[in-house]
Amino acid sequence: MLPVANTLRAIGNTPVVKLNKVVPSGSADVYVKLEYFNPTGSYKDRMALAMIEEAEARGDLRPGMTVIEYTGGSTGSSLAFVCAVKGYRFQVVSSDAFATEKLRTMQAFGAELYIVPSEGGMITPDLIPRMMDKAREMAAGEDMYATNQFHNHDSVKGYMRIGQELDEQMGSMLDAFCGAVGTAGMIMGVSQALREAGRKTKIVVLEPAASAVISGHAAGAHHVEGIGVGFVPPLLEREAFDEVRAISESEARAMARRLAREEGIFAGTSSGLNVVGAIQVAQKLGEGHTVATVACDSGLKYLAGDLYQD
Repeated sequence: MLPVANTLRAIGNTPVVKLNKVVPSGSADVYVKLEYFNPTGSYKDRMALAMIEEAEARGDLRPGMTVIEYTGGSTGSSLAFVCAVKGYRFQVVSSDAFATEKLRTMQAFGAELYIVPSEGGMITPDLIPRMMDKAREMAAGEDMYATNQFHNHDSVKGYMRIGQELDEQMGSMLDAFCGAVGTAGMIMGVSQALREAGRKTKIVVLEPAASAVISGHAAGAHHVEGIGVGFVPPLLEREAFDEVRAISESEARAMARRLAREEGIFAGTSSGLNVVGAIQVAQKLGEGHTVATVACDSGLKYLAGDLYQD
């Protein structure tokens, strides 16, 4: 890889690896795109860069302004990173429901952190709306730019690069792509990129079974950070995906540990959930087919919690 101008230009072009041990025999091949190779260890770097640079291009964000966002952690870490490189002040609304490592990472990049208390450390249906309300209140001042990730279509453009890279890396081999939904920017971006490339890849949306609102069930509490926010995200368009699957959090956690121990992939709970969903699709498709998903972020962000203590 050639030298790049700064760390922002190191975002993307992440590797894709085949799973060799956790996929049952008779299944389609399953590949995982290792998004923890991005600078902050998360695919949210793509989203953060797009939201900032698209706002700059429109003139909505100018030197001297303050960026504000509500986030469970990885988006905040990525925005704090981008704002640090570009010289913007960054204020973030988060919660004690999210990994301490993520909160400290945001502060390490210079973010000013405001914590919304959770109920027992769980991601309950009212938590994200409360965080959104606080961010909206804080963004009312002058010279503030709210990235507002759940309503920001710029994020889709950033995530399209995952789909474009997958098309370059796998091409016509890719029969299905699975991804868990938080803001829905990633699944929308990948779907759009593959459609524009002329691929007929099946797009499968994943969500925690305890809060399977996209599947038509009631919102509930869970602890899979970054996804299952308790409402259908505004960015999610029904025509952009083919199927939705609700995945058990306990299976996701078990798979995250298996990925580390058996495949050498060190990632978080949402990545384990992605792989559980991809394996389900792979078993349905059978041999001779290929399924891909993403490892969203690094397992280093979860060492203070109980994911790797079970």
